[in-house]
Amino acid sequence: MELEKHYINRSGWLRAAVLGANDGILSTTSLAIGVAAATTTRNSIILAALAGLVAGALSMAAGEYVSVSSQSDVETADLEREKKELETMPDIELKELAKIYEKRGLTKQLALDVAVQLTNHDALGAHAKDELGINEITQARPFQAAIASACSFIVGGLLPLMVSIFAPVNKMIFFQYGCSIVFLAFSGAVASKAGGSLMTKSILRICFWGTFAMVMSALVGYLFGVNSGLG
Repeated sequence: MELEKHYINRSGWLRAAVLGANDGILSTTSLAIGVAAATTTRNSIILAALAGLVAGALSMAAGEYVSVSSQSDVETADLEREKKELETMPDIELKELAKIYEKRGLTKQLALDVAVQLTNHDALGAHAKDELGINEITQARPFQAAIASACSFIVGGLLPLMVSIFAPVNKMIFFQYGCSIVFLAFSGAVASKAGGSLMTKSILRICFWGTFAMVMSALVGYLFGVNSGLG
């Protein structure tokens, strides 16, 4: 008998990796398109893409680490508070745990029996999971999220950087857009496959918002180039 395949255990690193890859593709491409719309100098386009890649990767890593660390601090504080309550008022905490199981559909006596057994086995673990919603799968991991975001951003950002280097300058905007849509679609497909979600929905969503961001970037670059006389 095969065990059921679940995807929730991937939610932490998958979210950070998908966000990083998509942001790497989209932000670097949008930056390159914006500059390409303002000037036809390849060096300027490459420099903009490279600067966006480096700054974006560091920003993603720092942002993920800070945000996930904040979540981790909250979880740690809640666990410490729960630990003290278990030490000072175990009877009240036992009734509280039993009440949770009763609300889930167990009879009053069965809920109490389950609460007693789980408390004897691992009181803090039972309260962390069933009262606070904290478990090993969903627990915040700042370093993991930061590394996943930075690495995936770099991978995603390298693709439009390569386009900036090798694509014809006079058709740079079209090459950047076309390649980025392919990259984003591939990223969406990989993310949906890893997460077990609907592939078509994931691809359409990222391609739609990616197109919107790149069109706006091109518009800003074009207006800047026209008004400043660049190119």
